[in-house]
Amino acid sequence: MKNYSLLGLAGAAVLGLAGCSKNSSDDAGTNSAKLEVRLVDAPGDFHAVVLDVRQVEVHLKDENNPDGWQTLAFTPQAVNVLDYVNGKSALLVNTDFAPGDLKEIRLILGPNSYVTGTDDQRYDLKTPSGQTSGVKLKLDKATLRQRETFQLVLDFNVAKSIVERGSWKHGNDKKERYLLKPVVRVLAQDVKGGLRGTVAPAPSRPQVLAIRSSIVGPDTVSTFADASGAYQLGALPAGTYQVQFFPTTTAPAGEPAYRNVVRTGITVANDQVTDLGATPLN
Repeated sequence: MKNYSLLGLAGAAVLGLAGCSKNSSDDAGTNSAKLEVRLVDAPGDFHAVVLDVRQVEVHLKDENNPDGWQTLAFTPQAVNVLDYVNGKSALLVNTDFAPGDLKEIRLILGPNSYVTGTDDQRYDLKTPSGQTSGVKLKLDKATLRQRETFQLVLDFNVAKSIVERGSWKHGNDKKERYLLKPVVRVLAQDVKGGLRGTVAPAPSRPQVLAIRSSIVGPDTVSTFADASGAYQLGALPAGTYQVQFFPTTTAPAGEPAYRNVVRTGITVANDQVTDLGATPLN
């Protein structure tokens, strides 16, 4: 395999299995951008820190314009942020989105957030503003472009975000021990990895799937080889992929049958295109 600088990739349809999905022939999906929102953690001295995340929104207009908020496709869920360290991340949102600038992101939290202390006791986590106005985070240079994936990584600092009340004493109401005052660093980045290669025989015209395993399940990107046998997939997050080939035609009589092929351990780096070379399908 060879890596090349990314100059631009088109024609891939992203199937976000953890979020919204679209058919590769869907013109709206082809012309849109892809937005991912992920959560990672800087650990703290707890056994668990669970956030009751009810809604994720982004702001598209000037800061003081209340009409700029747009709700993203998201399933309300309880997220233990301590599960997402050492390169792991929680994929909160994976959806098609109109190209343009993002100004802010906001998490709306419900009343059921909690921490489990080193004493193995559960303590309700009070969130002064999270349930109403939400946890707002400003974005700098967050621009979504057509046919590219843009990733917002929310780096949640547990040690600084969970504050113990100074007046709390052992034996007091467990609901009153901790406050959530989120300290979150936002990393905004274009996702520009890619894969390309050829198949033989070219008339097999296979569907090509690139599947990246993640903590919440597989992310899948799909395209088809063209009449020359060439294919190219763009806007891939960095990671290790399994690439699957499924011929869509039947071999002519007297020739070896076309077969499904799976290639594993394919590495994709951001801003590079990994060339898989030729893959025989008979």
